[in-house]
Amino acid sequence: MPYSSSLTDEEWEILEPLLPQILPPKKQTRPSNWTKRELLDGIFYQLKNGCNWEDLPFGLAPLLNRILALQAVAG
Repeated sequence: MPYSSSLTDEEWEILEPLLPQILPPKKQTRPSNWTKRELLDGIFYQLKNGCNWEDLPFGLAPLLNRILALQAVAG
C-alpha cells in the first residue's frame, strides 16, 4: 500500500525521463536493491512526514517501542 507521499503513476511518468538529465552516470557496480522510484518515494516520505509517530512505516513502530523501553530501563 503506497503512502500519501508516494508518487502516483502519472507523476512517475513525468519524472522518470528527467532522471538521466539530473543524475550523474552510474559506475559499474552491483545492481541496486531499490528502484529509483522507491528511492524517491522514501525521500518524499521523509520530507513530508519527518518523524511523526502515526506515519511510521508498518513494522517500525514496534521496534522503536522496544528501543525506547530499553533506553528507559538503562536510564
